[in-house]
Amino acid sequence: MTEGLIDPRDSLERQNEKLLKITATLMRRVEQDTDASGLAYAQFERAVLLEEEIRSRTRDLERTLDLLNLSNAKLAEANRETEAARANLANAIETVQEGFALFNAQDVLVMCNSRFGMHMPDICADLRPGLRFDSYVQLVSSSTALSLPTGTPPTTWAARRMARHQDRSVMFNVRMTGNRWVQVSEHRTPDDGTVILQTDVTDIMRIQHQERERILDDQARLIRATLEHLNQGVCIFDQQARLVGWNRLMGDLLSIPIGRFRIGSRFEGIFERLRETFTFAQADIADQVADWARPRTALGDSSASAKTTADQRARAPLSFDIQQGATRVLTVFMQDMPDGGFVISFTDVTAERQAARAMSEARDTLEQRVLERTLELEDALQAAERANASKSRFVAAASHDLLQPLSAAKLFVAALESELPDGAPQDTLHKAANALDSVETLVSALLDISRLDSGRAEVHVAPLDLDDLLGQLRDEMRPIADIKGLTLRLRPSRARVLSDVTYLRRILQNLISNALRYTDQGGVLIGVRPRHASVRVEVWDTGIGIAERDRGRIFAEFQRLNATASAADGMGLGLAIVERACALLGHPLTLRSEVGRGTVFAIDLPRDAAQPKIGEALLLDAAPPRPAAAQLPQLIALLIVADTDLRQALSLTMEQWQIDVLPCASEGEARTLLAEIEVAPDVLLIDLHLGSNLSGAKVIEDLRRDLGPLPACLMSATPSPDITTLAQGLEAQLFTKPIHTEQLRSFLNDLRSPQV
Repeated sequence: MTEGLIDPRDSLERQNEKLLKITATLMRRVEQDTDASGLAYAQFERAVLLEEEIRSRTRDLERTLDLLNLSNAKLAEANRETEAARANLANAIETVQEGFALFNAQDVLVMCNSRFGMHMPDICADLRPGLRFDSYVQLVSSSTALSLPTGTPPTTWAARRMARHQDRSVMFNVRMTGNRWVQVSEHRTPDDGTVILQTDVTDIMRIQHQERERILDDQARLIRATLEHLNQGVCIFDQQARLVGWNRLMGDLLSIPIGRFRIGSRFEGIFERLRETFTFAQADIADQVADWARPRTALGDSSASAKTTADQRARAPLSFDIQQGATRVLTVFMQDMPDGGFVISFTDVTAERQAARAMSEARDTLEQRVLERTLELEDALQAAERANASKSRFVAAASHDLLQPLSAAKLFVAALESELPDGAPQDTLHKAANALDSVETLVSALLDISRLDSGRAEVHVAPLDLDDLLGQLRDEMRPIADIKGLTLRLRPSRARVLSDVTYLRRILQNLISNALRYTDQGGVLIGVRPRHASVRVEVWDTGIGIAERDRGRIFAEFQRLNATASAADGMGLGLAIVERACALLGHPLTLRSEVGRGTVFAIDLPRDAAQPKIGEALLLDAAPPRPAAAQLPQLIALLIVADTDLRQALSLTMEQWQIDVLPCASEGEARTLLAEIEVAPDVLLIDLHLGSNLSGAKVIEDLRRDLGPLPACLMSATPSPDITTLAQGLEAQLFTKPIHTEQLRSFLNDLRSPQV
């Protein structure tokens, strides 16, 4: 009846208020309207119903208020417990002896104890909840209590601190003013907040410093004890020739009271006492010693550059004898130290000298002494042979490791040549290629020297056409001559000689290269003169010539007459290789020279007995024109090289030549790849050394057995007659590392693709 008058969405108080108004209104109408139709009674009845509903709503309202009061009481209790927990947490962190701070996940300071930042009183008042972490770092970096490292501004320190804040856990020490240290520990919480602890570790750092000083003192005592136990007198001087250490035996040997030695005593004073007491075995050795021990900074100019040069001067060890009285002899040894100081040792060799004199006087023991000496020499010879064999093994092993990356580098440079624009990039690339060529030349020369010195170099003498060899060398050297503006001529002969083609090529290559290097005007002439049973090859130049006094040392290693030449002009190994190789082959080597006019090197080669004698041909052999680079046919090349850099370099080079390359590191990988793509290659390029003692020659044989008689190339860093024979037996092309791109291109250009 009242549903349309009351809105259920109103509160109970509002609904009761409406009901009371309705009841009052109805009661007034009842009192005013007393007609006989009975409306007054009906209105009274409604009022009674409304009053009952009001009581019901009032009771509901009272129950709701009771529930609300109960909820408010529980909420108040929870707030009291929260405040109590927060107070307990604050009290707990306040009892922590270290500085404590908690930042939330938004890097805002939530709470900290009173010890947080206590080491920085100038900013301590600013460390309050609500402070952002980056602002905290800026405050610390600008604090006057922070002792920053020399050369580190506050901004740099703050940037590094913020970078470390990204880590989950950080711990580091910070130096404060007053020689105090604080350890900062920073850790992430599970909700990605940050906890920071600041611990004063000054006492710990001080103890560590004291421990280091104690260790240094112990080391000093150990060194002094060691010096005292030596059976030699020893004294140590610093860079300024001031005494810094000695042992007691030195005073006994020199007959100088130990009390006269003081830290900082000058060498000159001690040496003067030595000259007064002892006689030097050599007349001028005393002056040499004084000059040798002179402080380095006192030499030459006092400017910074002169001082640097003097400090870098290396002093060779100096050894001599001094004698006191008629019999006492001391051996003195002076040795430079890396820091510029030096050490002097005194050894009493009186007994040894007396024993030597006694042995020289005992002629009847001469045979025994000779035998003993012979045995010693045999032991030394065996040791030398073992060392030489070890060196040869090392060179053989190192050659592969040296030439492998060098070959890869040259191929990468060659691959870049077609991709870089002209100008500065191309010039830089050419310089890099020239530098790699110099390295290749030096490594090859060192390997040749090692093989020749080992006494185990293998020689394979066979007939060879001299014109072919000289023509190839002329073509190789002509660009060098053109760059220097020199003429390079060849007067050939149709002679055939007996020699090892590898070593003979190296001999003639070094002679021609040496002639071009030391010739600035004119040119170089290569001539061939027939003799009775031999052929003489002569290399003439119009260079600086060789003085008589220098002709003995030009064949030694690392000797160059032109001291101003750069390392790119050679390392002085060419003529050393020539002399050793000629001696190995039995080819007489002669030299004629005149200073300022030029030099002639001549080699006598035995003539091939199967060839009839012919007259000397003096016609100039014009260089054949070089064929133009042809477009390579479409090929599929299977490349198996264990070294990653060399494999990538060869792949890149051949792909630029429009060749499809299948690069693999092993035979197993190659077979897997071929099975997947179901395509047979047209050519095999296999490294001889594939690791784990696996031979590339065996891989070629296995692949040919399964894929057919494919053309193959075998690559090796250690060329030898055995490897040459192995390649010939496989009918495979042999390439030595570093691999020359033109040789590789020529080999591939001669092949025909199965599709053509």
